[in-house]
Formats: sequence, structure tokens, C-alpha cells
Amino acid sequence: QEQLQESGGGSVQAGGSLRLSCAASKYIGTNRCVGWFRQAPGKEREGVAAIDIGDSTWYADSVKGRFTISRDNAKVTLYLQMNSLKSEDTAMYYCAADRVNWWLLPSYTYWGQGTQVTVSS
Repeated sequence: QEQLQESGGGSVQAGGSLRLSCAASKYIGTNRCVGWFRQAPGKEREGVAAIDIGDSTWYADSVKGRFTISRDNAKVTLYLQMNSLKSEDTAMYYCAADRVNWWLLPSYTYWGQGTQVTVSS
């Protein structure tokens, strides 16, 4: 059973940056597709960024050029670097993992509990 734990959320002003981390109980290595999702109040969960077993990456159009997904296989950690934050980025952010590629679809098997990101304008 994979267990994921996000950290790094917080409150920031628009234009600022945050770096989210996701620690895994097992390794987020080359046999895992991992992704970041977010859910704002009253909205559906949406894919933000994903990285597959071949290290290909996908980003939602709304975050392209501002967010970067990466992982440190040796330390079993997934990251999301978020720059130029906007008020519309405010949401609960979740990391997810699976043995198959789900890209930006919310079909992953394993999920963390989430970390809140609040961007004030």
C-alpha cells in the first residue's frame, strides 16, 4: 500500500512562489506515474501536472510556464515548484501515484491527504 504525504502549502501573495513536496512510503521511481491535482471549494478535482514512467511531463494549460513537476527518486519525493502564483491557484493540492499512466486524469490509485495553497491578490 503506497502512502503519500504532501507538505509545503501555505499562504502567499499573488506573484509569489511555493514548493510543494510529496513524500512516499515506497519509492516514487521509474515504475510509477505520479501527479499533482488540486480542488477548489465547489469545483471538481483537476489535474495540474504529471510525470510518467519515462519522465515525460504533462501540465494543465492554466499552469504551463509557471509550475514545474519533478521527482527525486533516491529520496522518494515528488515536487511541484509553483511560480507566479495567481489567486485562481488557490486550492487544496494533492499528489497521486499509480503503476499505470493516468496523466492528468483523477484515476490514480494512491492519494495523499492534501496541502492547502492560498494565494491572495
